[in-house]
Amino acid sequence: MSVMSDATSADNAWDRRRWLILGVIALAQLMVVLDLTVMNIALPSAQRALHFTTVDRQWVVTAYSLAFGSLLLLGGRLADLLGRKVTFLAGLAGFAGVSAIGGASVNFAMLVTARACQGAFAALLVPSALSLLTTTFTGQKDRGRAFGIYGAIAGAGGAVGLLLGGALTEYLSWRWTLYVNLFFAGVAFAGGALLLQRQPSRVKPTLDIPGVLLVSSAVFCLVYGFSNAATHSWSAPSTWGFLAAGVALGVLFAAWQGRAAHPLLPPRVVLDRNRGGAYASMLIASAGLFGIFLFLTYYLQQTLGYSPLVTGLAFLPLSAGLIIASNLSTIALMPRVGPKPLIAFGMLAAAGGAAWLAQLGPHNGYTTGLLGPLILAGIGLGMVIAPAFNTGTFGVAPQDAGVASATVTVGQQLGASIGTSLLNTIFTAAVASYLAAHLAAARIIGRHTLTGLALAHGYDTAFWWTAGIFAGGAVIGGILLRPGPLVPTPASPPAAGAVTTAQAEASREQAR
Repeated sequence: MSVMSDATSADNAWDRRRWLILGVIALAQLMVVLDLTVMNIALPSAQRALHFTTVDRQWVVTAYSLAFGSLLLLGGRLADLLGRKVTFLAGLAGFAGVSAIGGASVNFAMLVTARACQGAFAALLVPSALSLLTTTFTGQKDRGRAFGIYGAIAGAGGAVGLLLGGALTEYLSWRWTLYVNLFFAGVAFAGGALLLQRQPSRVKPTLDIPGVLLVSSAVFCLVYGFSNAATHSWSAPSTWGFLAAGVALGVLFAAWQGRAAHPLLPPRVVLDRNRGGAYASMLIASAGLFGIFLFLTYYLQQTLGYSPLVTGLAFLPLSAGLIIASNLSTIALMPRVGPKPLIAFGMLAAAGGAAWLAQLGPHNGYTTGLLGPLILAGIGLGMVIAPAFNTGTFGVAPQDAGVASATVTVGQQLGASIGTSLLNTIFTAAVASYLAAHLAAARIIGRHTLTGLALAHGYDTAFWWTAGIFAGGAVIGGILLRPGPLVPTPASPPAAGAVTTAQAEASREQAR
């Protein structure tokens, strides 16, 4: 009786510890996702303070995304080889340190360097956090809850970043968009140091150096090429040259992974249909989501005249829809129907929301023109992002958890870069063509009114393309993903430790 009581007490203690660990992981993830957007609203203030040009302004955002995307797979593999607690805490400490340096920047070079270093430490931190989640929650029910929370933060964190960036910039200073990371990182570091257990690698640490160089260079070239297209043009040599180099290096990386003795990204991770479908779905969903963030931020501030803080508040319905749908999809629906119908339905709902946004004009009100499509798009994206995170890390052996986690995030990062640059180019071209076609009307209605109509036409065109991207994602997800609930495949069964943990959880359920 005493033995059973002790076992029950230990089980209860571990249950409480796991949910505290989830809180630590969620806080770290929120910090990183916030930094994808928190600086956007603060950029004009930083530009005035540090006296850099509008052309240079993009590098404050691009430096972060370049380093983050380029080093993600390396960060994921280091988590697998060195231990996830070590890399998680190192990533938090480094991220906090360079955030403090960035907040204290005295010139443009110092700020951009700090942002690049933030991206590098984020590339170490994010795969560690997601793989800790994967190995901590192995039971289907608890895994669904954990990934519902994680997916909600990953999707809604960008909108929260806009809100936080607006509030900090308006009431404190642009520098606090960086200093605030010291609070997030400090709490997460203390929690991680106390709660996480050391998870030493079961394999001898061996790093695929050629693979690291190939994939880092490939992702760097792709992110740089797409970012360059957003500020220059698709025909610029610096755009198509880097994109071509990125594709070529990506092909070389894929060929090398089939031959390498210790591949950086083992083919078994990505060749599974469900995981491959999840990575593709994450890329497409992120492309559309960050396109919505970009154009609605401009629309709300330039067309409707909202302040930075009110602009951030305006995105809250999207965040609410995403959070609710993330938890509903992973907790209640995925165990019954699997990811395929959820991701297909979510993409179609997001496409509907984007098509609804394409009806905006220069004088639409928030409640009549924006509230409904924001909620619909949020629900749709919640049905995609959280199931994609869950599916993209499902069934991998513990020694591959870090690199599988990194691959999901690479899809998210590449999608954000592709969506922002592609849709921004489409928007710019639509505005220019409208102005050229209606130039004579400026004498009648006035230049200011014509510009407003041209911008509204550009937003509508961009949102129609966004709807098309989401609709394509529904087709691709429907083709790649297997029907039915997730089950471990024979090619990638859970490792012995994971099975033991799952069996222990099942025994606890029976005891209850």
